[in-house]
Amino acid sequence: MRTDDDNRPAGPLRQPLRLLVIASDTYPPRRVDVSVLFGEELAGRGHGIDWVLQSEAPCGRAYVTSWGGGTVYVGAMDHGDSLARRVRKHLLGILNDLKVFRLLRRGRYDAVIVKDKFVSGVAALLAARLARTRFVYWLSYPFPEHYLYLARSGDARYPLLYRVRGTAFKVMLYRWLLPAADHVLVQSEQMRRDVAAEGVPPDKMTAVPMGIKATELLPLPANLRRILIPEDERCLLYLGTLGKVRRLDFLVRVLALVRRRVPEAKLYLVGRGDDPSDEQALVEEAARHGVLAAMRFVGELPREEALRYVREADVCVSPIYATPVLRPGSPTKLVEYLALGKAVVANDHPEQRLVIEQSGAGYCVPWDEQAFADAVVELLEAPPELRRAMGERGRRYVAEHRTYDKLADLVEQTLVRVVTPPDQDASATPFAEPGGLVDDRRPRSPR
Repeated sequence: MRTDDDNRPAGPLRQPLRLLVIASDTYPPRRVDVSVLFGEELAGRGHGIDWVLQSEAPCGRAYVTSWGGGTVYVGAMDHGDSLARRVRKHLLGILNDLKVFRLLRRGRYDAVIVKDKFVSGVAALLAARLARTRFVYWLSYPFPEHYLYLARSGDARYPLLYRVRGTAFKVMLYRWLLPAADHVLVQSEQMRRDVAAEGVPPDKMTAVPMGIKATELLPLPANLRRILIPEDERCLLYLGTLGKVRRLDFLVRVLALVRRRVPEAKLYLVGRGDDPSDEQALVEEAARHGVLAAMRFVGELPREEALRYVREADVCVSPIYATPVLRPGSPTKLVEYLALGKAVVANDHPEQRLVIEQSGAGYCVPWDEQAFADAVVELLEAPPELRRAMGERGRRYVAEHRTYDKLADLVEQTLVRVVTPPDQDASATPFAEPGGLVDDRRPRSPR
């Protein structure tokens, strides 16, 4: 039985799950939905999770290591920049993922979970069916649409390759993988609606948005002394990628409008682009509008230092142009802003509108430069007490809905339901205490 001290719903639990996860994330995983949600929260509850990942660092040979209480089968990595070496990198990843056949034959897993893999996903689906094991697909981003969008926009380095990849992956995803999956994890309710429009039943999907670690909800100091941002500076801050697909030239023009009414305002950009040309495009746009001197390109920082910038900012901004690629997203930056008690200006985007409306932690405005600038100016000129009140509402919302212990409850309950045979009540199935031993002698249920 769980106790009330677990900060999770009390009640009977099932025996710990044994999961095999094959993900597009590299090793060691850095995205919090992998490293925290699965690697810390679910693993910390006694679930056994093994991983098949490709090395992040250049690596000539595959190897096996331990992480998050499970075993990681790490594949070789080629970081060469030529087309041939990029193809080789993907082939090395696929070869490593094919270990799923051996692993499912050798070990007893309740489910294999594939995250954002397509060719390897089809192989894992076949392996799961041969092993009579549940197959769960985890879609965190619309990659097929992303590749097709880059090919159409001219931003792809190899347009033909991106077009072929996007088309092939779209067929694999919507015609093979998702229809055949026992369950699908998606990023947001909007993604759930988008995928349902492709013919996947909505009741076969669960939206798992981005969150933060509960330990990051620390008490806010009454008077935070600035260390990174000058004390007398009024500033707005953006945290995240500077990639062209984000259309952050919009934010440069917003800054120009803000400075007409708040001449001393500065814009801090904490992050980097996927390519050096991403940042250069913003520099050129800023120069055209005469605001380059008011912009601070901070770059990519260790997480703690990046969040320190967020804490010191007056207003945090989250502009997301709602392309078909970005519209279904669940932006982590928005949750991080709220967790740190910041007042926020965001544009009308499905997930952002939901969070702002439910939390009352800022303003959600149309994708319009003047409307966005007006909201920023209103917060910059507002009494600090108003911004603090918005920030406190945001922190409460995150504590109640978007910490990874809460999200782990959702994922755990979903996976238990998926792997429980139809004639057995998942809520009544005995569950070992977190950290307990897994009894591998239990009978294997029909798949």
